[in-house]
Amino acid sequence: MIVRTLEEITGTDRDVITPHWQSKRIVLAGDGVGFSLHETVLDADSVNDFWYANHIEAVFVTEGYGELYDKDNDVTYQLGPGSMYLLNGHEKHQLRPKTQMRTVCVFNPPVTGREVHDENGVYPLIVDNQTVTNSE
Repeated sequence: MIVRTLEEITGTDRDVITPHWQSKRIVLAGDGVGFSLHETVLDADSVNDFWYANHIEAVFVTEGYGELYDKDNDVTYQLGPGSMYLLNGHEKHQLRPKTQMRTVCVFNPPVTGREVHDENGVYPLIVDNQTVTNSE
């Protein structure tokens, strides 16, 4: 059994801070459960481009309001507390929080915590300490 708190993750290597968002990686690949679980807080009025070419991501909004722009299908969705979106088609997307947004994210395959978004917003696929890239 694994029990963790956000407080104990804060300030560790599981607490990733970027100019527009902060992600606390609660469960990672090394935990051996087949998915990773993150709490991500996005800054109000930021524009965030992502493309998870190597992962499926589910996102549940717990706080705040914003827009999700599906770049592949030219559709914009309004998000608020209780909204969920699932990137089951590896869609290129843009998150545009109108207020601070707090989300809970699940990735499959799980991320290791060492991934960094590339210029396309893609996380590399890291398996057994080897990086596999196929973002195009």
